[in-house]
Amino acid sequence: MKKSSLFLSAASVFSSLLVATAGDITGKVTFSGTPLPEKKIEFTDECTKLNPAVTTTRYYMIGKDNGLGNVFVYISKGLEGKKFEAPKTPVEIDQQGCNYEPYIVGCMVGQPIKFKNSDPLLHNVHAVPTVDGNSEFNFAEMSAGDSNDTKWLQSITKPEVLVKVKCDVHNWMFCYVGVLDHPFFAVTDQDGNFKIANVPAGSYTLTAYHLKTHGAEHGVDQQITVSDQPLTVNFTVERKGT
Repeated sequence: MKKSSLFLSAASVFSSLLVATAGDITGKVTFSGTPLPEKKIEFTDECTKLNPAVTTTRYYMIGKDNGLGNVFVYISKGLEGKKFEAPKTPVEIDQQGCNYEPYIVGCMVGQPIKFKNSDPLLHNVHAVPTVDGNSEFNFAEMSAGDSNDTKWLQSITKPEVLVKVKCDVHNWMFCYVGVLDHPFFAVTDQDGNFKIANVPAGSYTLTAYHLKTHGAEHGVDQQITVSDQPLTVNFTVERKGT
């Protein structure tokens, strides 16, 4: 009986260790091909005063060694049926210099988003999701003020890559939010680098999605196996044509 009890205890400990095992995924997304040329944005006079630099579209952010920024990298398969608690700390999106910053960001379903207006003029926040169960919303943001995050929490209740958010007052202002039901995602930096920390051990599909390249398509997939050792996964995003 004692041996049996010891065996069960050891098995329970081993099982707990397996559940607790997690690893970090790091990597780089590299661009291949010819990017679309950026277009100059013709600011209104009021916005030119706030942002006098020449501002363009943000189709392709290509950095060192052809690293591609603003790619949403996330686990797209392998976590089905698992539950993760959404952070209570809000993601912040700022309307600054008549642009949304950051351009691409991620959050979990149920995580608040704080839309901030740092400009001394009127903007608005207009979310236009496409997934069934997510609702469009639109509200004004008075100059230099913070918004209430209630509308986001009430309206975006399903995973969606990516939710478009725009300002109708200034029609060039966009940002995009990747919404997932788990926390294992990242947005590449200006040189294409990313890190996803503390991923539970297991086999997954890791996806790199670039808005302008992939559009309505899924993105680029890789099958990965995560253990307690660091894992490096690199992607190439290819744009064909001129």
